[in-house]
Amino acid sequence: MRIDHVEQAYATIDPSDHPRRLRAWLLSALGVAIVFALLGAGLWSYDMWEHHWRDISITVDGTAKTVPADTTLGGLIRDNDGFGRKPGALLSLTGKVLERHGGMAITASVDSVRVPQLRFNETTLSDGANVVLTQGADVTEDHIVQHTAIAFNVEMDGHGVIQMVKQQGRDGVREVWVGKDSHDRIDKGVIEEPTDLIIRSISPKPTGRKVIALTFDDGPSQYSGPILDILKAHGVKATFFDIGKDAVQYPQMEQRMVAEGQEVASHSNTHPNMTAISSEAMRQDITQGLSSLEQASGTKTKVFRAPYGAFTAQQWRHASDLIDCNVIWSIDTEDWKRPGADRIRDTVLNNAYNGAVVIMHDGGGNRSQDVQALPGIIDGLKAQGYEFVTIQQLIDMSK
Repeated sequence: MRIDHVEQAYATIDPSDHPRRLRAWLLSALGVAIVFALLGAGLWSYDMWEHHWRDISITVDGTAKTVPADTTLGGLIRDNDGFGRKPGALLSLTGKVLERHGGMAITASVDSVRVPQLRFNETTLSDGANVVLTQGADVTEDHIVQHTAIAFNVEMDGHGVIQMVKQQGRDGVREVWVGKDSHDRIDKGVIEEPTDLIIRSISPKPTGRKVIALTFDDGPSQYSGPILDILKAHGVKATFFDIGKDAVQYPQMEQRMVAEGQEVASHSNTHPNMTAISSEAMRQDITQGLSSLEQASGTKTKVFRAPYGAFTAQQWRHASDLIDCNVIWSIDTEDWKRPGADRIRDTVLNNAYNGAVVIMHDGGGNRSQDVQALPGIIDGLKAQGYEFVTIQQLIDMSK
């Protein structure tokens, strides 16, 4: 009621009747206020009832359902135990259940729109909403991939005096999965087959000519110079299988060999029996021998002769990337026994054949008998019609 209306009404009251009329008027005004208050409260209550307590119709997976108007998607799912839908399980690599509800949660869409799980509780359903729920999917645990090597085989092809790498070997690969939670192991099989290392042994015998290769081991030393003098005087080429640690002590000798057209090749660094040391020690010795030889002579080579000729498939397995060939011999003068210059000469001349490889020494001991025997060896072989070639030349003749 407006204030001016109250004042107007109050002015009409007879002062002599003021207390009684005033009381009646106040009671009347209070009644009007109460009526308005009740009407206002009723309207508010109706709105609240309309909003909170009226029902709406929705469809869940094709089935009609009536729910309160303020129902959220999350509440609908909770109140109805997911309508039978459950989260997926977390499985091990072998299919064992690790956590019953550790997989994907159930998914839901409202009116064909996918609702993220984090918004389930803030998505209020409207009248006529179409809700579709999907069972949670099982999830397989994460895994670690492990690769293990499958060792390649070594195939020794033939029995010639020169062993050559025909095909490099390569390990195969087997794959295993290891579960991060269960630690289960699943063998996924061979994902890369091994490739065999093939060592081809040859004994070159060129047609239409007679060739022979003279080789000298264990140098350089004080005997290397006189031997080089003889070779130069006779116009003969040979191959020197030198010790790395000694080569760096005689760099001028190594450089002279190269300058005069002789072949410089490796005889290891310290002359160990390669079959009696570890593969790591063998690789280190071969590598250092090649490096020392290059340092002294200024040339690179991968032509190798193992000390004592000891080099099996096991050594090839661990050294095929370091050397191209391992050179044996077919005529052993046994000069290390010091049988005399004549015996050394006759051993060569009596056993010579096309493609033969002769072993002598220019280091590692007293090699004076080799120096004495060499001129007769050269003259005798020339008389038999032989040409003198290096090991590399002999290899080239086999290609």
